[in-house]
Amino acid sequence: SLSLVYHPLAISPLALSIDSAARKWDASNFVKVGYGNLQTPFAQAGLSFNNSDNANLSILAHYISSKGKVPQYQEYADAGASVYGSTITTGKQELYGKLSFANNKYYLYGYDHTAYQFDKGDLLQRFLTFDANIGFRNTEPTAFGLEYHPDVKLSFFNDNHNGKEFNAIVNLPLQKAIGDAFKINLGVNADYTQYSSDNTPHTVNNTVVTVPFALQFHNDAVNLHGGVVPSWDNSEFKLLPDLLADLKLGGEALIVQMGWLMHYDKGSYKRYASINPYLSQPAQLLNTRVNETFGGIKGTFLEHFFYNAKVGLVQFYNMPLFVNEYTIAGPGGGIAVAGNRFQIRNEEKLNAFQMHGEIGVVQAEDFSLTGRFNWLLFNKHKTEPQPWGITPREFSAALRWRVLKDLWFKSDLFFFEGAKYLKRDGSVATGRHPVDLSAGLEFKITRQFNLWVDANNVFNNKYQRWNQYDVYGFNILGGIIYNFSK
Repeated sequence: SLSLVYHPLAISPLALSIDSAARKWDASNFVKVGYGNLQTPFAQAGLSFNNSDNANLSILAHYISSKGKVPQYQEYADAGASVYGSTITTGKQELYGKLSFANNKYYLYGYDHTAYQFDKGDLLQRFLTFDANIGFRNTEPTAFGLEYHPDVKLSFFNDNHNGKEFNAIVNLPLQKAIGDAFKINLGVNADYTQYSSDNTPHTVNNTVVTVPFALQFHNDAVNLHGGVVPSWDNSEFKLLPDLLADLKLGGEALIVQMGWLMHYDKGSYKRYASINPYLSQPAQLLNTRVNETFGGIKGTFLEHFFYNAKVGLVQFYNMPLFVNEYTIAGPGGGIAVAGNRFQIRNEEKLNAFQMHGEIGVVQAEDFSLTGRFNWLLFNKHKTEPQPWGITPREFSAALRWRVLKDLWFKSDLFFFEGAKYLKRDGSVATGRHPVDLSAGLEFKITRQFNLWVDANNVFNNKYQRWNQYDVYGFNILGGIIYNFSK
């Protein structure tokens, strides 16, 4: 899979995700509850229903919240639920649908608590999301070699400051096989966003339409994908390349990969908030066009080992960058504020040289050890002096180990180079380069009960992903899992 381009991660105040699953759930009906030292209640539940071999319904719900001791109001909460169902008709078509809800609550605690005083309610940043998805696909090609997969997604997103957003995506892909080696891909994708807030004088409409066309060729030695993507970014036309090639020089053990791709990352309030939840309401929505060229090698050997290494050039057009908001407009000029909100600055063009690597060993569900490295070397920017808020270098490793039949161990190691940020006096600073380790155990005590414990930020490192926002220190939580599957 390709993961060359930088995609900002959604970072919660926690140093790492508290509940990174150590394994796939063998059971489909369970309740998992626990509690941690940072006033951290945790709950998760899953249910599944199957009335035949061709129909299923799954329900998943979760809740977690935490409260740090220092600084004041270092709190967040994450609650959500989803329902997914699918069925396969007698005509070999799969119909599916999904409904989901998310309630994310943050407090804007990243300020000098000796210089500024706020009521807790004034610091609340709440995001509500309602998503719906419906689609169908044929599970077997038609008599004419056609595969189709129409899909519609709707999303309603709002905050507690009169910010509202509606998003609709319609995707109509079609694939036709020509013999055993060739396939033709054709489709239409329309992505529409409507946004309004107190920070915009009128409703903002943002639309991206693409019509991808590609020809695929595949045999035992080569896999070629060549095409173009006519696109319209709010009526501005761009012809995007879509070229990929995998050449097998040593079977599956050595594959040379090359590519030239261009795509859009949709500009929306929902996406911006998933990157940095401490932002101010955006004044505009701009779509980021990403142009990447790369080459490298990948492969698998001895059945259990894999690797993937590549280098390339990446260009970002209209890249959103996050800068602390130290002043706001007021009568007679700017008014100094605490800087605990982030405003979005638009970088018209940002160039980078990228190195990316992945390596790992996987032994079924009993053992896996993986590592991932990504490095962006920025060499040119047009409108901003620095790539504010972008993590230029990061490394992560993950261990999942079934030590005994009923004992599982997991551990995650994470390192990143601090991003550039703008200080109040206008000078440039760089965040710390932290090393963050987490570990956890899960073991069975009866046929239906498991115990689990997770420790996060084991080294108790103090650092900030976003300027002025300290992450939580060492935290530990544990609990019990009840499995009531048959």
